Order: sequence, then C-alpha cells, then structure tokens
Amino acid sequence: MKAEERRKEIITFLMSQQKTVSGGELSARFGVSRQIIVQDITVLKALGYDILSTHQGYIVQGTPLAQRVFKVRHTTEQTEDELNCIVDLGGTVVDVFVWHKVYGKIEAKLNIFSRLHVKQFIEGVRIGESTELMNITGGYHYHTVRADSEEILDKIGDALGERNYIVPEI
Repeated sequence: MKAEERRKEIITFLMSQQKTVSGGELSARFGVSRQIIVQDITVLKALGYDILSTHQGYIVQGTPLAQRVFKVRHTTEQTEDELNCIVDLGGTVVDVFVWHKVYGKIEAKLNIFSRLHVKQFIEGVRIGESTELMNITGGYHYHTVRADSEEILDKIGDALGERNYIVPEI
C-alpha cells in the first residue's frame, strides 16, 4: 500500500472511532512501524486534519458527536465519582480547564471515556504526587464532554446536578 492510500485509510479509520486509537494498534492494522504511523499523523495534521495526540493514542477532534461544557465544583475525593458518572452514562471527558484570575484559561486534555481511564487518571495523580487543576480555583473547573447525542449530555448534566457537582449559573 502506498503512503497516500494508507493515510487516507488511517484518517477514515480514526474518524470512525469514538475513542483514542493507539499508535501500536494503527501500526498492526496497517502493517507498518509506529514510526511510520507518527510520520503519517504528522502529514495528516499538516493537511488540516484536527488529530489530537494523547498518551493513550490518537483521536480526531472534529467529530460529529454532541458536545457540552459543564461548570462543576467538588472535592478531590469526589473526582473519581464525577468522572465515573460521566463515562458510565456514555460521555467522554475531553478536557478540564479553569479560569485563573492572573493566568487566564489553563487547560489539560484528558480524553477519558471508560472506568479504566478514570482509574488510570486517579492513580496518575496519586503516584505523581500532584494536585488536580481544580485546586488552584477552589474546586471550580470546567469539563468539555462529548457523547453520541444531546440526550446523553442531558442525562450527564442531570446526574452531575443530582450529586451537586454542577455550579448553578448566576
């Protein structure tokens, strides 16, 4: 398979996925090394495809999924419950961001879409002896959440509200 044909198949495959796809998975699927996959992704980005590279793999940002930003507040101990609530209802936690009075918007990409990813995130924060971004703004933060439909996002919003995580709009 020629490089141009492979790149077309890679972008078609990535756009059909609703989860991250690892470089190893792409490498095995297309019969090339991971280094070739990295080069192909670089070329595809240069061609204008909005591909996000994460520690868990690649995902195309411009997906036809419904998306909503939730403003939330909770304790560090409640983070796992908040994230599990979202993924259990079919959402993907795309990112977390805060609005800092001095630095402005501070954002981190997450792409958490399963309980396994939630567990890995929580463990990563614990092992890294790091603190969550929300702690610099008194627990207030935002999540961009994607799902298959607006109805699923409504259910996620309702569930977060029932747990008193949603910050009421003033």
